[in-house]
Amino acid sequence: MSFSTSTQIHLASRPTGWPTDANFSTVTVELPELLDGEIRVANEFLSVDPYMRGRMNDAKSYAAPYALNEVMTGGAVGRVVASRADGFNVGDPVLHQLGWRDVTQGAASNFRVVQEINGLPLSIHLGILGMTAFTAYVGLLEIAGMKSGDTVFVSGAAGAVGSTVGQIARLKGAKRVIGSAGSAAKVELLTQKYGYDAAFNYKDGPVREQLHAAAPEGIDVYFDNVGGEHLEAALDAFNPGGRGALCGAISVYNSTEAPVGPRNMSNMVTRGLNLKGFTVGNYTEHYPAFMADMSQWLNQGKIVFDETIVEGLDNAVDGFVDLMRGANTGKMVIKL
Repeated sequence: MSFSTSTQIHLASRPTGWPTDANFSTVTVELPELLDGEIRVANEFLSVDPYMRGRMNDAKSYAAPYALNEVMTGGAVGRVVASRADGFNVGDPVLHQLGWRDVTQGAASNFRVVQEINGLPLSIHLGILGMTAFTAYVGLLEIAGMKSGDTVFVSGAAGAVGSTVGQIARLKGAKRVIGSAGSAAKVELLTQKYGYDAAFNYKDGPVREQLHAAAPEGIDVYFDNVGGEHLEAALDAFNPGGRGALCGAISVYNSTEAPVGPRNMSNMVTRGLNLKGFTVGNYTEHYPAFMADMSQWLNQGKIVFDETIVEGLDNAVDGFVDLMRGANTGKMVIKL
């Protein structure tokens, strides 16, 4: 294979509500000759992540909106197939943010060589050793300041971030770890595989009531991936001095109506609560500590992970929409 062309997924129009195939286009382009200091990479796995939905809107956020008729950028990992850059050899596995395409090339500064670990797929650098697990680590330990003896509640707990949060909480000495998920199978997974002490299906009844039953003594830390009713339930369950890391609000990402905010924000005053939103790109100074801890836990078999793999670049949009609907267990990746 010459790897002289690149097939790419572009954002063709901005979605209203749920994205559809009509919002995207597939384009194949000829790649120019490599310049000095550039490399060419054949991607093996692409990441699809909830934050990508916000970037499809033309609205101010922590990252610039995706440009129309340009490649959907995001995490990807592959192997060097041609190099004119020092430190990058053909066959090297590399991580980058150049997104939804089968072959990419550019300045070597856009790429980072990663390690292959114990015969695991390169996709671990998008999940358990990548941005998603790093998000879990930073949110739980730095943003929410979890300490030994805390009771921790995680919403969206069977996703890529949530499934990692619960395990880190357990490894760092949480007294009790509680998670919510959207199916009976995921609830069973949380308690049987990910080490959660209790879990519930948020579709079975009011979140507030189910959380109270799972945490009758209240919660000290809340890791929020969902927002909406879950955030309101956490505000009700917090003990005095409780801390929340606000990571995502997937319940409202595709809503076309104005979301109803939590009706009990006054609990923040009366209980001295601290809720802090974050995006992980602002906390890269903690990456060495994360890599040291996570590599050790993986090698010792103390942490487990799941991946939901969607085959083929032409199924990337379907995989992304499935992710938004909660069809994934653990990290969702597109395998090329």
